[in-house]
Amino acid sequence: MSSHEEKKQQVALSSVVASLLLTVMKLVVGLMTGSIGILSEAAHSAMDFGAAALTWFAVRVSDKPADEKHHYGHTKIESVSALIETGLLLLTSIWIVYEAVSRLISGTTEIEVTWYAIAVIVISIVVDISRARALKKVAKETKSQALEADALHFASDIVSSAVVLAGLGFVALGIHWADAVAGIGVAVLVARAAWELGRKTFDVLVDAAPDGLSEQIEEIVINAPGVISIHKMRIKPAGPFVFIDLTISVSRTLPQEKVQAICTGVEARLKAELPDSDITVNARPVVLDSESVTERIHAIGINHGLHAHNIVTSLSGDHKQITFDVEVDSRLTIREAHDAVTELEDELHREFNEEIDLCIHLDPLNNDERYARPIDPGNEARITAIIRQEAATIPGIHDVHAMNIHVSEHNKLCIALHCSFDDNTVLANAHTLTSRLEGLIYKALPETSRIIVHAEPVNAED
Repeated sequence: MSSHEEKKQQVALSSVVASLLLTVMKLVVGLMTGSIGILSEAAHSAMDFGAAALTWFAVRVSDKPADEKHHYGHTKIESVSALIETGLLLLTSIWIVYEAVSRLISGTTEIEVTWYAIAVIVISIVVDISRARALKKVAKETKSQALEADALHFASDIVSSAVVLAGLGFVALGIHWADAVAGIGVAVLVARAAWELGRKTFDVLVDAAPDGLSEQIEEIVINAPGVISIHKMRIKPAGPFVFIDLTISVSRTLPQEKVQAICTGVEARLKAELPDSDITVNARPVVLDSESVTERIHAIGINHGLHAHNIVTSLSGDHKQITFDVEVDSRLTIREAHDAVTELEDELHREFNEEIDLCIHLDPLNNDERYARPIDPGNEARITAIIRQEAATIPGIHDVHAMNIHVSEHNKLCIALHCSFDDNTVLANAHTLTSRLEGLIYKALPETSRIIVHAEPVNAED
């Protein structure tokens, strides 16, 4: 059992005991004195005893975790408990008003004001102050609606007891009808407490979002990196917790890993501001006005499981054309590959909403792993020297390093190396120089089947 759960149950149980003792004392003194004010307080305390017992039961059940039938847990049992308490308070108010009006009409006001009548009311006020403060403190710490309702009960008891005490004082001065009026005053206070409690409880039971929470969530989410807007937001309060279900709009050009990172970031931001929340964030890809043609083609290609590259566009004039390569699984037949690319073409025509010529080159994508073994040291030294010699003939390449040379299962060379360039070298120019180096290596070492060149700035950490 957590510390919060233990606190809730202990304070709820102590309220049950306090309510029972107050009910017995008020009932005995009320019968002895004949005071409708004290008897109304006894009835009020009796209702409080039942409500406190219900609260104790509710907080015990509400702390149970979610199960197969209760996916959101059992926290709303506290709201049901508070709703029942509302009904009890209203019944108490009706009974008090009925008895008080009956006495005013009949004129039967035989009331004996004794020291023990005063004492029981004073004791009641002291106990109610103590219980209200304890319940309110734990309710605030644990955000328990049932304990909040119980605290409201005891707080209303303080005021109603004070009213009864004043009524007894007027009776002692000879104003006998003051006791009945005091009883009606108690009823009004009890009814008002019931109204406030019932309104809050009803909001929770019908899943009304807490005031200001939607605006708070929107402010947190809309400022998160990568979020364009909030497409849908649903909030479900349940006792001390709130369940938040969000769908955010993100750029459709983002990779799946980035989209997941955005969702995780949104969850972390919300959790930091709203620790007592259960958050689910989904993403909805949307088209941005700022998307380039290349980004649009990439995004649509990825949706079809095809990687587009080497995109060339000619969109001016009457004849508009886009050409690019796509990587297609090499194990597919030409019919299967053509059908897959045709679906991509159809969506691209819809995307650009105009007559446009598309020419797509099918680039076989080999998914099989290829195995290679390290080259023997003698050949490695010879090949390394040849590579360095060829690199030295290309202005702009400072050096080659971190060379790894392997031999494939078909006895072909597989070479990987790093090239250094000035920090301000444009990437396109660096790519041209590395491609030139590749050509020289292929020419000098015709037994080479694959070359991988990594370009980097001078003094970069590998």
